[in-house]
Amino acid sequence: MLAFIVRRLLIALPILLAVLVLTFLLTRLMPGNPFSSERDIPKPILAAIEAKYNLDGTLPEQCASYIGGVLQGDLGLSTQYRNRTVNEILAQTVPVSMTLGVIAFLVALTGGVILGSLAAVNHNQPADRLAMLAALFGISIPNFVVGPLLVLAFALLIPIFPPSGWGTPAQIILPAICLAIPFIASIARLTRTSMLETLGADYVRTARAKGLAERTVIFKHALKVAILPVVSYCGPLAAAILTGGIVVEQIFAIPGMGPFFVNSVLNKDVFMIGGIVLVYSSLLIFFNLLVDVTYFLLDRRVKLA
Repeated sequence: MLAFIVRRLLIALPILLAVLVLTFLLTRLMPGNPFSSERDIPKPILAAIEAKYNLDGTLPEQCASYIGGVLQGDLGLSTQYRNRTVNEILAQTVPVSMTLGVIAFLVALTGGVILGSLAAVNHNQPADRLAMLAALFGISIPNFVVGPLLVLAFALLIPIFPPSGWGTPAQIILPAICLAIPFIASIARLTRTSMLETLGADYVRTARAKGLAERTVIFKHALKVAILPVVSYCGPLAAAILTGGIVVEQIFAIPGMGPFFVNSVLNKDVFMIGGIVLVYSSLLIFFNLLVDVTYFLLDRRVKLA
């Protein structure tokens, strides 16, 4: 397993480098430049500003200078947030986004597995239909609609939770639920399908024939196998939660990477965009690797290649 992990990490390095180069080039090829919003900047001053940010050479020279800095751990200066480095901004915002993402991930995984298992055990009964109806609504309604509805219901009409902000446990609940709802629905449908197939397997019928309690049959025998497709989905799930968090952070005024990413795109802040894309890409690779290892630990028939 260690050899597999090392090999995957070594493969990830050139992938991250390619993503970073492509992001830089595409951002620099966008119309305008990071300083185009400034009014009537004399050419000598503009040249001095571009030289400060190493954006004064040819495009290959700019890219080489940027990648060289990244390899040394320097993600550059933000052109939008003056006198602040991308490293400083990410050090402040990544923990916030990761906290929200991890909590939403756990809520989605727990809620989806419970809802899907409940639907499968009560197949074609009212509980099954109600669970799948709730899942359909969860998939159909986007975050930017769910967020304001949650604020209206639980912050204004019934003032239980604060409507926005960050720093207390109560402020995490609404954004985490908002971010998790569509993924709860997806996991519930996936779990239900897998659980129905597993409950009809021979070894489950044998466990019931031995007189084992239904709870033992479901949780000890059936769920262990039925959850494998959900584990495979956890990699894309983590990526979707991270990217979906951009919208949720904007809605609930959370000081994570989301607002900085949106502003950096609008203002062509090439270094801020590159830094955030690097973080997202690294997390995506890490979570996919974690899913592969977890899958192997749950089912030893799977071979790590």
